[in-house]
Amino acid sequence: MKRIILLRHGQTEWNNAGRFQGTTDVDLDDVGRQQAALAAKALASIGPHAVYASDLGRARDTATSVADLAGVPVQIDLRLRERGYGPWEGLNRAEVSAAYPEEFAAWEAHRPFHVDGIEQSGEVAARGKEALDAIAAALPGNGIAVVASHGGVLRQAVSAFLGWGLEQADTISGLGNCCWADVQQGRSGWRLHGYNKSAS
Repeated sequence: MKRIILLRHGQTEWNNAGRFQGTTDVDLDDVGRQQAALAAKALASIGPHAVYASDLGRARDTATSVADLAGVPVQIDLRLRERGYGPWEGLNRAEVSAAYPEEFAAWEAHRPFHVDGIEQSGEVAARGKEALDAIAAALPGNGIAVVASHGGVLRQAVSAFLGWGLEQADTISGLGNCCWADVQQGRSGWRLHGYNKSAS
C-alpha cells in the first residue's frame, strides 16, 4: 500500500504576522525550526522512501529535517510551490482588504476573482495534482513519501488528487504549520486517512 504524507512547512515570521507569503521566499523562524524538528522525528520513524519539497526555503528546510533523519535526499519539485499572490504578498489581511476590498471579499468567500499576478485556484489544483500523480507513480508498491509544501497548494492538491472538485476543496481547512495530511492507496484507490495531524 502506497502512502503519501503531505506536510506543511514550519512557521515563518510572516505566518506569525498574518502576511500573505505566496512565492516570496521567507525563511522559517525559531518556532518553525522547532516545529520542523518535531515533525521530522515523527515522520522519519515511519521510514519514508522519498522526500519531496517545494523549492522555497521554508518548505525545503522543513523537508531537509525529515530527510536527514530518514537518510534520503530531498527532491525538489517546482509544482509544489505556494500559490502566487502577486501584489498581495507581504501584506496582511487588513491591508489587502483596504486596497482590494471586492477581490478580498471574494477570496474570503471562496468566490472567483481576478487580480493580475494572483494564481487561480484551478491552476494551483492542477499543478499540485500533477506533482502528486508523479510522486505516487514513482513510489514502489509499499512506498512512503513525505511531501513538504505550503498550505494553499496542499489543500488544493490533496483535494484534486482524491478526485474532489474546487468547491469541495473549499470545505476543508488549511493545514497548520508542520501539520500533515495522510493519504494511502487501498484496493479501491487513494483515501484520506488523516488531516491536520501533528507531532504534538
